[in-house]
Amino acid sequence: MAEHTAARTVVESVSRGFEEFEPPAGPPAADGPLGWPGYDEQRARATARTGSDESVLCGRGWVGQRQAVLVAFDFAYLGGSVGEAAGARIVAAFEQARELRLPVISLVASGGSRMQEGICALRQLQEIARACLLTRQARIPHIAVLRDPTTGGMWVALAAAADVVLASPGAAVAFGGSRVRDASETGEAFHAEGKLADGQVDQVVDDAELPGALADLVSLLHPERLVRPPEPAPVPASLAGGEPPATGWAAVQRARSADRPRAGAYLDAYFTRRFEISGDRAGGRDGGMICGFGDHDGRTVAFAAQAGTANTPAGFRTAARLIRLADQLGVPVLTLVDTPGAANDAAAEHGGIGPAIAEVFAAVADAQVPVTTLVIGEGGSGGALALAAPERTWITADAYFAVIAPESSAAILKRDPAEAPDLAGHLRLRPQDLLDLGFVQGIAR
Repeated sequence: MAEHTAARTVVESVSRGFEEFEPPAGPPAADGPLGWPGYDEQRARATARTGSDESVLCGRGWVGQRQAVLVAFDFAYLGGSVGEAAGARIVAAFEQARELRLPVISLVASGGSRMQEGICALRQLQEIARACLLTRQARIPHIAVLRDPTTGGMWVALAAAADVVLASPGAAVAFGGSRVRDASETGEAFHAEGKLADGQVDQVVDDAELPGALADLVSLLHPERLVRPPEPAPVPASLAGGEPPATGWAAVQRARSADRPRAGAYLDAYFTRRFEISGDRAGGRDGGMICGFGDHDGRTVAFAAQAGTANTPAGFRTAARLIRLADQLGVPVLTLVDTPGAANDAAAEHGGIGPAIAEVFAAVADAQVPVTTLVIGEGGSGGALALAAPERTWITADAYFAVIAPESSAAILKRDPAEAPDLAGHLRLRPQDLLDLGFVQGIAR
Protein backbone atom coordinates (compact mmCIF):
# COMPACT_ATOMS: atom_id res chain seq x y z
CA MET A 1 0.00 0.00 0.00
CA ALA A 2 1.22 3.50 -0.82
CA GLU A 3 2.67 5.48 2.02
CA HIS A 4 0.95 8.79 1.28
CA THR A 5 -2.77 8.14 0.92
CA ALA A 6 -5.36 10.86 1.48
CA ALA A 7 -6.22 9.42 4.91
CA ARG A 8 -2.57 9.32 5.92
CA THR A 9 -2.11 12.90 4.75
CA VAL A 10 -5.00 13.99 6.97
CA VAL A 11 -3.61 12.05 9.94
CA GLU A 12 -0.14 13.50 9.48
CA SER A 13 -1.57 17.03 9.29
CA VAL A 14 -2.79 16.79 12.90
CA SER A 15 -0.35 14.33 14.47
CA ARG A 16 3.22 13.06 14.32
CA GLY A 17 4.83 9.66 14.73
CA PHE A 18 1.69 7.92 13.45
CA GLU A 19 1.73 4.10 13.69
CA GLU A 20 -0.99 2.20 11.86
CA PHE A 21 -2.78 -0.61 13.72
CA GLU A 22 -2.69 -4.06 12.17
CA PRO A 23 -6.07 -4.53 10.46
CA PRO A 24 -8.27 -7.30 11.87
CA ALA A 25 -7.51 -10.64 10.20
CA GLY A 26 -9.67 -12.24 7.52
CA PRO A 27 -9.70 -11.88 3.73
CA PRO A 28 -12.85 -10.38 2.22
CA ALA A 29 -15.31 -12.70 0.51
CA ALA A 30 -15.32 -12.67 -3.27
CA ASP A 31 -17.44 -9.71 -4.38
CA GLY A 32 -18.36 -9.15 -0.73
CA PRO A 33 -20.99 -10.77 1.50
CA LEU A 34 -23.75 -10.23 -1.11
CA GLY A 35 -21.69 -11.43 -4.06
CA TRP A 36 -22.31 -8.04 -5.69
CA PRO A 37 -21.24 -8.31 -9.36
CA GLY A 38 -18.05 -6.40 -10.05
CA TYR A 39 -17.46 -5.41 -6.43
CA ASP A 40 -13.93 -6.86 -6.37
CA GLU A 41 -13.06 -4.83 -9.46
CA GLN A 42 -14.47 -1.68 -7.85
CA ARG A 43 -12.29 -2.19 -4.79
CA ALA A 44 -9.24 -2.89 -6.93
CA ARG A 45 -9.78 0.29 -8.92
CA ALA A 46 -10.27 2.28 -5.69
CA THR A 47 -6.98 0.94 -4.33
CA ALA A 48 -5.13 1.70 -7.56
CA ARG A 49 -6.55 5.22 -7.62
CA THR A 50 -6.06 6.12 -3.93
CA GLY A 51 -3.30 3.88 -2.63
CA SER A 52 -5.63 2.83 0.21
CA ASP A 53 -6.71 -0.74 0.78
CA GLU A 54 -9.86 0.39 2.65
CA SER A 55 -11.88 3.52 3.38
CA VAL A 56 -10.44 3.98 6.90
CA LEU A 57 -6.96 4.21 8.37
CA CYS A 58 -6.57 3.54 12.09
CA GLY A 59 -3.60 3.92 14.40
CA ARG A 60 -2.05 6.04 17.09
CA GLY A 61 0.11 9.13 17.02
CA TRP A 62 1.20 12.16 18.99
CA VAL A 63 -1.25 15.04 19.05
CA GLY A 64 0.55 17.89 20.73
CA GLN A 65 2.36 16.45 23.74
CA ARG A 66 0.15 13.39 24.23
CA GLN A 67 -0.84 10.33 22.24
CA ALA A 68 -4.25 9.59 20.79
CA VAL A 69 -5.92 6.95 18.63
CA LEU A 70 -6.85 8.30 15.20
CA VAL A 71 -9.50 7.02 12.79
CA ALA A 72 -9.23 8.73 9.39
CA PHE A 73 -11.50 8.26 6.37
CA ASP A 74 -10.48 8.39 2.72
CA PHE A 75 -13.49 9.70 0.78
CA ALA A 76 -11.79 8.90 -2.51
CA TYR A 77 -12.05 5.20 -1.63
CA LEU A 78 -15.67 4.37 -2.53
CA GLY A 79 -16.94 7.57 -0.97
CA GLY A 80 -15.46 6.78 2.43
CA SER A 81 -18.21 4.20 2.80
CA VAL A 82 -18.14 1.58 5.53
CA GLY A 83 -18.62 -2.14 5.04
CA GLU A 84 -17.65 -5.11 7.17
CA ALA A 85 -13.87 -4.64 6.91
CA ALA A 86 -13.94 -0.90 7.58
CA GLY A 87 -16.41 -1.36 10.42
CA ALA A 88 -14.16 -3.98 12.01
CA ARG A 89 -11.20 -1.59 11.80
CA ILE A 90 -13.13 1.20 13.52
CA VAL A 91 -14.37 -1.08 16.29
CA ALA A 92 -10.85 -2.46 16.81
CA ALA A 93 -9.46 1.08 17.04
CA PHE A 94 -11.86 1.91 19.85
CA GLU A 95 -10.86 -1.32 21.59
CA GLN A 96 -7.21 -0.25 21.33
CA ALA A 97 -8.12 3.15 22.77
CA ARG A 98 -9.70 1.50 25.81
CA GLU A 99 -6.75 -0.84 26.28
CA LEU A 100 -4.17 1.95 25.91
CA ARG A 101 -6.37 4.55 27.67
CA LEU A 102 -5.93 7.05 24.87
CA PRO A 103 -8.44 9.58 23.52
CA VAL A 104 -10.01 8.85 20.13
CA ILE A 105 -10.02 11.36 17.27
CA SER A 106 -12.31 10.49 14.36
CA LEU A 107 -11.49 12.39 11.15
CA VAL A 108 -14.67 11.66 9.23
CA ALA A 109 -15.38 12.03 5.51
CA SER A 110 -17.93 9.45 4.50
CA GLY A 111 -21.08 8.89 2.50
CA GLY A 112 -22.28 6.26 4.97
CA SER A 113 -22.82 2.52 4.68
CA ARG A 114 -21.51 0.67 1.63
CA MET A 115 -24.35 -0.23 -0.73
CA GLN A 116 -22.52 -3.22 -2.24
CA GLU A 117 -22.54 -4.94 1.17
CA GLY A 118 -26.18 -4.21 1.95
CA ILE A 119 -27.47 -5.04 5.41
CA CYS A 120 -24.05 -6.45 6.35
CA ALA A 121 -22.70 -2.91 5.96
CA LEU A 122 -25.67 -1.26 7.66
CA ARG A 123 -25.35 -3.35 10.79
CA GLN A 124 -21.84 -1.98 11.28
CA LEU A 125 -23.58 1.13 12.66
CA GLN A 126 -24.72 -0.93 15.64
CA GLU A 127 -21.21 -2.26 16.21
CA ILE A 128 -19.67 1.20 15.94
CA ALA A 129 -22.30 2.74 18.22
CA ARG A 130 -21.59 0.05 20.80
CA ALA A 131 -17.84 0.68 20.53
CA CYS A 132 -18.44 4.39 21.15
CA LEU A 133 -20.62 3.61 24.18
CA LEU A 134 -18.10 1.21 25.71
CA THR A 135 -15.38 3.80 25.26
CA ARG A 136 -17.53 6.47 26.93
CA GLN A 137 -18.24 4.09 29.81
CA ALA A 138 -14.48 3.58 30.17
CA ARG A 139 -14.14 7.39 30.60
CA ILE A 140 -12.17 7.75 27.37
CA PRO A 141 -12.94 10.96 25.44
CA HIS A 142 -13.92 10.86 21.78
CA ILE A 143 -13.42 13.89 19.53
CA ALA A 144 -14.90 13.96 16.03
CA VAL A 145 -13.89 16.20 13.13
CA LEU A 146 -16.52 16.51 10.40
CA ARG A 147 -14.79 16.81 7.05
CA ASP A 148 -16.42 17.24 3.66
CA PRO A 149 -18.73 15.38 3.39
CA THR A 150 -20.00 13.67 6.53
CA THR A 151 -23.36 12.06 5.84
CA GLY A 152 -25.42 9.00 6.58
CA GLY A 153 -24.38 6.34 9.02
CA MET A 154 -20.99 7.74 9.97
CA TRP A 155 -22.62 11.00 11.01
CA VAL A 156 -25.26 9.36 13.18
CA ALA A 157 -23.38 6.36 14.59
CA LEU A 158 -19.84 7.71 14.95
CA ALA A 159 -19.44 11.49 14.71
CA ALA A 160 -22.66 12.64 16.37
CA ALA A 161 -21.91 10.29 19.27
CA ALA A 162 -18.60 12.01 20.06
CA ASP A 163 -18.08 14.03 23.23
CA VAL A 164 -16.78 17.02 21.29
CA VAL A 165 -17.63 17.66 17.63
CA LEU A 166 -15.57 19.97 15.41
CA ALA A 167 -16.22 20.66 11.74
CA SER A 168 -14.34 21.95 8.71
CA PRO A 169 -15.70 25.19 7.20
CA GLY A 170 -18.27 24.53 4.51
CA ALA A 171 -18.32 20.76 5.08
CA ALA A 172 -21.52 19.04 4.00
CA VAL A 173 -23.01 17.43 7.11
CA ALA A 174 -26.36 15.67 6.99
CA PHE A 175 -28.11 12.38 7.59
CA GLY A 176 -29.26 12.25 3.98
CA GLY A 177 -26.65 12.90 1.32
CA SER A 178 -27.32 15.24 -1.61
CA ARG A 179 -28.11 12.31 -3.95
CA VAL A 180 -30.76 10.72 -1.76
CA ARG A 181 -32.70 13.68 -0.35
CA ASP A 182 -35.14 15.95 -2.17
CA ALA A 183 -33.15 18.11 -4.60
CA SER A 184 -35.00 21.18 -3.35
CA GLU A 185 -33.66 20.64 0.16
CA THR A 186 -30.47 22.70 0.23
CA GLY A 187 -28.90 25.44 2.32
CA GLU A 188 -27.15 26.00 5.61
CA ALA A 189 -29.02 23.24 7.44
CA PHE A 190 -26.97 20.69 5.49
CA HIS A 191 -23.55 22.22 6.19
CA ALA A 192 -21.18 22.70 9.09
CA GLU A 193 -22.15 26.30 9.78
CA GLY A 194 -25.80 25.35 9.98
CA LYS A 195 -25.03 22.48 12.30
CA LEU A 196 -23.13 24.94 14.53
CA ALA A 197 -26.11 27.31 14.61
CA ASP A 198 -28.39 24.39 15.41
CA GLY A 199 -26.27 23.25 18.36
CA GLN A 200 -25.02 20.01 16.78
CA VAL A 201 -21.39 21.10 16.38
CA ASP A 202 -19.15 22.67 19.05
CA GLN A 203 -16.86 24.68 16.80
CA VAL A 204 -16.13 25.19 13.10
CA VAL A 205 -12.32 25.11 12.84
CA ASP A 206 -10.13 26.05 9.87
CA ASP A 207 -7.63 23.42 8.69
CA ALA A 208 -4.72 25.62 9.78
CA GLU A 209 -6.11 25.86 13.32
CA LEU A 210 -7.18 22.22 13.65
CA PRO A 211 -3.86 20.77 14.91
CA GLY A 212 -3.74 23.30 17.75
CA ALA A 213 -7.40 22.79 18.64
CA LEU A 214 -6.99 19.01 18.78
CA ALA A 215 -3.78 19.33 20.80
CA ASP A 216 -5.59 21.52 23.34
CA LEU A 217 -8.50 19.09 23.63
CA VAL A 218 -6.29 16.02 23.94
CA SER A 219 -4.19 17.75 26.58
CA LEU A 220 -7.19 18.90 28.62
CA LEU A 221 -9.17 15.64 28.41
CA HIS A 222 -6.44 12.99 28.32
CA PRO A 223 -7.07 10.25 30.93
CA GLU A 224 -3.46 10.52 32.14
CA ARG A 225 -4.13 14.10 33.24
CA LEU A 226 -7.29 13.42 35.22
CA VAL A 227 -6.97 12.34 38.85
CA ARG A 228 -9.78 10.40 40.52
CA PRO A 229 -11.45 11.29 42.72
CA PRO A 230 -10.90 14.91 41.64
CA GLU A 231 -10.47 17.74 44.10
CA PRO A 232 -13.09 20.50 43.90
CA ALA A 233 -12.34 23.44 41.63
CA PRO A 234 -11.01 26.33 43.75
CA VAL A 235 -13.32 29.30 44.18
CA PRO A 236 -12.28 32.07 41.75
CA ALA A 237 -10.97 35.28 43.24
CA SER A 238 -13.55 38.05 43.19
CA LEU A 239 -13.07 40.78 40.61
CA ALA A 240 -15.49 43.02 42.50
CA GLY A 241 -14.18 45.92 44.51
CA GLY A 242 -15.54 47.27 47.78
CA GLU A 243 -17.73 45.83 50.49
CA PRO A 244 -21.19 44.27 50.15
CA PRO A 245 -23.99 46.82 49.64
CA ALA A 246 -25.89 48.33 52.54
CA THR A 247 -29.40 47.71 51.17
CA GLY A 248 -31.13 45.08 49.10
CA TRP A 249 -31.97 47.52 46.33
CA ALA A 250 -28.35 48.68 46.22
CA ALA A 251 -27.34 45.03 45.77
CA VAL A 252 -29.73 44.67 42.84
CA GLN A 253 -28.54 47.88 41.20
CA ARG A 254 -24.90 46.97 41.65
CA ALA A 255 -25.44 43.51 40.14
CA ARG A 256 -27.16 45.11 37.14
CA SER A 257 -24.40 47.64 36.54
CA ALA A 258 -22.93 47.57 33.05
CA ASP A 259 -19.47 48.07 34.58
CA ARG A 260 -19.58 44.93 36.71
CA PRO A 261 -17.12 42.15 35.74
CA ARG A 262 -18.85 39.49 33.66
CA ALA A 263 -18.28 35.80 33.01
CA GLY A 264 -15.68 36.37 30.29
CA ALA A 265 -13.48 38.36 32.65
CA TYR A 266 -13.71 35.67 35.33
CA LEU A 267 -12.89 32.89 32.88
CA ASP A 268 -9.91 34.85 31.53
CA ALA A 269 -8.58 35.39 35.04
CA TYR A 270 -9.14 31.81 36.17
CA PHE A 271 -7.85 29.78 33.22
CA THR A 272 -4.48 29.93 31.48
CA ARG A 273 -6.19 28.38 28.43
CA ARG A 274 -9.62 27.01 27.71
CA PHE A 275 -11.63 25.27 25.00
CA GLU A 276 -15.30 26.12 24.62
CA ILE A 277 -18.03 23.75 23.53
CA SER A 278 -21.45 24.89 22.43
CA GLY A 279 -24.85 23.55 21.54
CA ASP A 280 -27.39 21.29 23.13
CA ARG A 281 -27.23 18.58 20.40
CA ALA A 282 -30.99 19.04 20.04
CA GLY A 283 -31.27 21.96 17.63
CA GLY A 284 -30.16 25.02 19.58
CA ARG A 285 -27.35 27.03 21.07
CA ASP A 286 -27.29 29.95 23.50
CA GLY A 287 -24.42 32.44 23.49
CA GLY A 288 -25.43 33.42 27.01
CA MET A 289 -24.25 30.06 28.41
CA ILE A 290 -20.47 29.65 28.05
CA CYS A 291 -19.32 26.06 28.53
CA GLY A 292 -16.08 24.15 28.10
CA PHE A 293 -12.86 22.92 29.69
CA GLY A 294 -9.87 24.91 30.86
CA ASP A 295 -6.49 24.68 32.56
CA HIS A 296 -6.33 26.07 36.09
CA ASP A 297 -2.97 25.68 37.83
CA GLY A 298 -2.18 22.59 35.78
CA ARG A 299 -5.54 20.93 36.38
CA THR A 300 -8.45 20.49 34.01
CA VAL A 301 -11.66 22.13 35.20
CA ALA A 302 -14.99 22.13 33.35
CA PHE A 303 -17.03 25.32 33.37
CA ALA A 304 -20.61 26.41 32.72
CA ALA A 305 -20.94 30.18 32.99
CA GLN A 306 -24.00 32.35 32.58
CA ALA A 307 -23.25 35.59 30.73
CA GLY A 308 -25.91 37.82 32.26
CA THR A 309 -28.78 37.08 29.89
CA ALA A 310 -32.06 35.22 30.27
CA ASN A 311 -30.96 31.75 29.27
CA THR A 312 -32.92 29.73 26.73
CA PRO A 313 -33.74 26.02 26.80
CA ALA A 314 -30.71 25.39 24.58
CA GLY A 315 -28.47 27.12 27.12
CA PHE A 316 -29.66 24.98 29.99
CA ARG A 317 -29.41 21.78 27.96
CA THR A 318 -25.87 22.74 26.97
CA ALA A 319 -24.95 23.27 30.63
CA ALA A 320 -26.47 19.90 31.53
CA ARG A 321 -24.51 18.29 28.71
CA LEU A 322 -21.26 19.88 29.99
CA ILE A 323 -21.84 18.72 33.56
CA ARG A 324 -22.68 15.17 32.48
CA LEU A 325 -19.59 15.04 30.24
CA ALA A 326 -17.37 16.32 33.05
CA ASP A 327 -18.85 13.71 35.38
CA GLN A 328 -18.25 10.98 32.80
CA LEU A 329 -14.58 11.97 32.40
CA GLY A 330 -13.96 12.71 36.08
CA VAL A 331 -13.40 16.47 35.76
CA PRO A 332 -14.42 18.91 38.54
CA VAL A 333 -16.93 21.57 37.53
CA LEU A 334 -17.04 25.32 38.09
CA THR A 335 -20.32 27.16 37.50
CA LEU A 336 -20.66 30.94 37.34
CA VAL A 337 -24.17 32.22 38.06
CA ASP A 338 -25.35 35.44 36.43
CA THR A 339 -28.86 35.66 34.99
CA PRO A 340 -31.92 37.80 35.67
CA GLY A 341 -33.87 34.58 35.26
CA ALA A 342 -34.62 31.98 32.64
CA ALA A 343 -36.29 33.02 29.40
CA ASN A 344 -40.06 32.85 29.82
CA ASP A 345 -41.45 33.89 26.45
CA ALA A 346 -43.49 31.73 24.08
CA ALA A 347 -40.37 30.51 22.25
CA ALA A 348 -38.86 29.32 25.53
CA GLU A 349 -42.04 27.50 26.47
CA HIS A 350 -42.25 25.84 23.05
CA GLY A 351 -38.59 24.88 23.42
CA GLY A 352 -39.15 23.16 26.75
CA ILE A 353 -37.68 25.61 29.24
CA GLY A 354 -39.07 23.64 32.18
CA PRO A 355 -37.60 20.27 31.21
CA ALA A 356 -34.34 21.98 30.20
CA ILE A 357 -33.90 23.56 33.64
CA ALA A 358 -34.85 20.23 35.19
CA GLU A 359 -31.99 18.62 33.26
CA VAL A 360 -29.48 20.96 34.92
CA PHE A 361 -30.90 20.37 38.40
CA ALA A 362 -30.63 16.62 37.77
CA ALA A 363 -27.10 16.84 36.33
CA VAL A 364 -25.83 18.78 39.35
CA ALA A 365 -27.62 16.48 41.81
CA ASP A 366 -26.34 13.35 40.06
CA ALA A 367 -22.73 14.48 39.55
CA GLN A 368 -20.14 12.34 41.31
CA VAL A 369 -17.49 14.98 40.65
CA PRO A 370 -17.46 18.10 42.86
CA VAL A 371 -19.26 21.20 41.59
CA THR A 372 -18.14 24.65 42.78
CA THR A 373 -20.32 27.73 42.20
CA LEU A 374 -19.59 31.43 42.30
CA VAL A 375 -22.46 33.90 41.95
CA ILE A 376 -20.96 36.86 40.08
CA GLY A 377 -24.04 38.95 39.27
CA GLU A 378 -27.77 38.43 39.24
CA GLY A 379 -29.09 35.26 40.81
CA GLY A 380 -32.57 35.28 39.37
CA SER A 381 -34.79 32.51 40.68
CA GLY A 382 -34.77 28.91 39.38
CA GLY A 383 -32.81 29.74 36.24
CA ALA A 384 -29.91 30.72 38.47
CA LEU A 385 -30.45 28.11 41.17
CA ALA A 386 -30.18 25.26 38.67
CA LEU A 387 -26.44 25.94 38.30
CA ALA A 388 -25.79 26.49 42.02
CA ALA A 389 -24.09 23.64 43.85
CA PRO A 390 -25.68 22.74 47.19
CA GLU A 391 -23.18 23.35 50.02
CA ARG A 392 -20.52 24.66 47.61
CA THR A 393 -21.76 28.09 46.52
CA TRP A 394 -19.95 31.40 47.07
CA ILE A 395 -20.91 34.93 46.03
CA THR A 396 -19.12 38.15 45.16
CA ALA A 397 -19.82 41.52 46.77
CA ASP A 398 -21.52 42.80 43.61
CA ALA A 399 -24.05 40.01 43.29
CA TYR A 400 -27.40 38.97 44.73
CA PHE A 401 -29.65 35.89 44.78
CA ALA A 402 -33.40 35.97 45.10
CA VAL A 403 -36.47 33.81 44.77
CA ILE A 404 -37.67 36.41 42.26
CA ALA A 405 -36.70 39.87 41.04
CA PRO A 406 -38.07 42.71 43.23
CA GLU A 407 -40.10 44.14 40.34
CA SER A 408 -41.74 40.76 39.72
CA SER A 409 -42.34 40.43 43.44
CA ALA A 410 -44.29 43.70 43.35
CA ALA A 411 -46.36 42.45 40.42
CA ILE A 412 -47.18 39.15 42.14
CA LEU A 413 -48.17 40.90 45.36
CA LYS A 414 -50.18 43.50 43.39
CA ARG A 415 -48.07 46.27 44.84
CA ASP A 416 -47.03 49.53 43.24
CA PRO A 417 -43.86 49.09 41.11
CA ALA A 418 -42.36 51.94 43.14
CA GLU A 419 -42.25 49.56 46.12
CA ALA A 420 -39.70 47.29 44.45
CA PRO A 421 -36.74 48.81 46.37
CA ASP A 422 -38.51 48.15 49.68
CA LEU A 423 -39.34 44.58 48.66
CA ALA A 424 -35.68 43.99 47.78
CA GLY A 425 -34.90 44.51 51.46
CA HIS A 426 -37.59 42.06 52.56
CA LEU A 427 -36.25 39.42 50.17
CA ARG A 428 -32.89 39.43 52.02
CA LEU A 429 -30.96 38.97 48.80
CA ARG A 430 -27.66 40.72 49.69
CA PRO A 431 -24.45 38.66 49.88
CA GLN A 432 -24.29 39.05 53.67
CA ASP A 433 -27.96 38.02 53.99
CA LEU A 434 -27.32 34.89 51.95
CA LEU A 435 -24.37 34.07 54.17
CA ASP A 436 -26.45 34.51 57.32
CA LEU A 437 -29.20 32.32 55.85
CA GLY A 438 -26.69 29.56 55.05
CA PHE A 439 -27.26 29.63 51.29
CA VAL A 440 -23.67 30.58 50.48
CA GLN A 441 -20.48 29.38 52.14
CA GLY A 442 -18.78 32.76 51.92
CA ILE A 443 -18.28 36.05 50.14
CA ALA A 444 -15.42 35.68 47.67
CA ARG A 445 -12.51 38.10 48.06
